[in-house]
Amino acid sequence: MGYFSDAATFDLCIRGGLIVDGSGGEPYVGDVAVRDGVIVAVGSVDGSGARDIDATGLVVTPGFVDLHTHYDGQAIWSDRLTPSSAHGVTTAVMGNCGVGFAPCRPEDHDVLVDVMAGVEDIPGVVMVDGLPWTWETFPEFLDTLDAGRRDIDVAALLPHSPLRVYVMGQRGVDREPATPEDLAQMRKLAAEAVGVGALGFASSRLTIHKTESGQPIPSYDAGHDEIEAIARGVDDAGGGLIQFVPDLVAGDYEPALQTVFDVASEVGLPVTFTLAIGNAGPAFFEDALRMVEKANQNAAAAEPVVTAQIFPRPIGLVLGLELSGNPFVMYPSYRQIAGLPLPERVAEMRKPEVRQRILADRPSSDGHPLMFAAQAWDYMYPLGDPPNYEPSQADSIGARARARGVDPLEEAYDRLLDDDGHAMLLVTLANFRDGSLDTVAELIRREDVVLGLGDGGAHYGMICDASFPTYLLTHWVRDRATGRLSMAEAIRQLTSVPARVAHLLDRGRIAVGYKADLNVLNPGALRLHKPVVAKDLPAGGRRLDQSADGYVATVVSGQIIAEHGVPTDARPGKLVRGRQPIPEVAS
Repeated sequence: MGYFSDAATFDLCIRGGLIVDGSGGEPYVGDVAVRDGVIVAVGSVDGSGARDIDATGLVVTPGFVDLHTHYDGQAIWSDRLTPSSAHGVTTAVMGNCGVGFAPCRPEDHDVLVDVMAGVEDIPGVVMVDGLPWTWETFPEFLDTLDAGRRDIDVAALLPHSPLRVYVMGQRGVDREPATPEDLAQMRKLAAEAVGVGALGFASSRLTIHKTESGQPIPSYDAGHDEIEAIARGVDDAGGGLIQFVPDLVAGDYEPALQTVFDVASEVGLPVTFTLAIGNAGPAFFEDALRMVEKANQNAAAAEPVVTAQIFPRPIGLVLGLELSGNPFVMYPSYRQIAGLPLPERVAEMRKPEVRQRILADRPSSDGHPLMFAAQAWDYMYPLGDPPNYEPSQADSIGARARARGVDPLEEAYDRLLDDDGHAMLLVTLANFRDGSLDTVAELIRREDVVLGLGDGGAHYGMICDASFPTYLLTHWVRDRATGRLSMAEAIRQLTSVPARVAHLLDRGRIAVGYKADLNVLNPGALRLHKPVVAKDLPAGGRRLDQSADGYVATVVSGQIIAEHGVPTDARPGKLVRGRQPIPEVAS
């Protein structure tokens, strides 16, 4: 565990905390000493630190690893990757879903902005104002990331759609089949990307992943040969992860998953893919898990090489008058006033004649693909403070309307006007089977399931899910009536498990030789706040942000980036280039 004499000095020493080391083992009381960004002693540590933290009565954990983010833009224009870094995340993996900003020729900037605006709800003006486009190739993009200052570490996957457009131009945008020459070039560029630090590559075949102009994204129906060519390029450079989003909306996971699983097996690469649980109807997710089990049996590895990535609360949308969506956003009568400042809009909507006109209207057919859910009344709930992500079905807009004897449209209209129009509604699109998280409770205990899908850096006006680590530690460890996780297991799921999936084996544990990414928590004080609207994006763009109490300190590479929820001036975050081995001293 490491022992130093009285003469030993450290950059940081965290003393007397309950160490939950990320292994899943029994917590124990001890000290953690850090020097030069690395953990150098754990246990009973003598000597002195340039900075000491008294962690008596507190919990000390590794920093959290978030496998599924979209900070591709925010990591360029901002030095803080919130909400993630406000919830104990110290490493964020981006480039997921096969969308991103590199490689990209100057003439294709608008294409990638269109893709990101449609898929990830990042306003085009934000990207136009916030991205300098000082890169063309993927290596140049990583160099730009490497040169930046930020609070936490980032790692990147090579996104499929930009790669396809870079190689094929308009043919790639139009989703024409790749030629042998195209495939050879994709393989070469994939190897180049992994060679300079990509963790692997990401792709998507999700139906609702459309560009802002309404077209399927370039990777949507790419075939086996194209997936294989890119995978072989990854393997040529030493290997990496395949991240994949199947068509969750269609429900039939098998065709797309089988293609990726077959390629991964042939080439010898690990896979992690998005898994969602339908709220009702056929249990398609069970078919996907059977495929996972079979793939892992065939791989015969000590640990799963195929993992289903799941979100530990409902997958959903946040609706409101300040946000991208609400139940009336496609109503022509509402659109007439939608551009008014919020106070003026609320005043208009409170007028009886305006209320009657909007409620009597009908929606137009255009709009974001997710807006089909904006009137899912029995899956829609008021989102208060603190937010309740496992609400009672009796609190749904549909149930409340029935109790009042009114149309659900009226109940939703009235609730949107609460808090002077700042009110929010949560639509539980998935993972809320039979009105609870009981099915999620079963799945998050499986070794072939990994936590993720926080989507930090994306869906700025629809989703605020990057706070899921705090939710895991409050709801799943402390507050839920049944099916709770132990603190040791929850921390393992937030640290060493995602680190293993991404092959970032130098972090996710508290042990000598590991990277000094740490959290000091007050479990009893942990509290998740309601999302708020922040207007801090380039061009004055707005986004949802979410904070928490109970984080006494978050440490990245031995430097404290936040204390008691207040960020410091430290910006030690780096670009993680490629897969990382277990530290030699720990192996």
